[in-house]
Amino acid sequence: MKFLIKCLPALLLAATCFAGQPVDINTATADELATSLDGVGPAKAERIVAYRKANGAFKHADELVKVKGIGLSTVDKNRDYIRVTGTKAAAKPASSG
Repeated sequence: MKFLIKCLPALLLAATCFAGQPVDINTATADELATSLDGVGPAKAERIVAYRKANGAFKHADELVKVKGIGLSTVDKNRDYIRVTGTKAAAKPASSG
């Protein structure tokens, strides 16, 4: 029992090292999403990847709520860690003025 009490701080620190890492939701693998986002396990991470493949890149973090099992509270608690890239608008054609 004393051993567990002594190890508890290290275990808590280790747990926080896995969640809360910055992750690009447009390029991350399911494994990366599951280990980086709090409240997102392997099944939800697979659904994020599947949604991205079916619907294209996310334009902003709030679009994650369109994925089954991902609610606004999950997005909010991970907002500081969610990165969204690859969403630049297409270049406008040169005017023929």
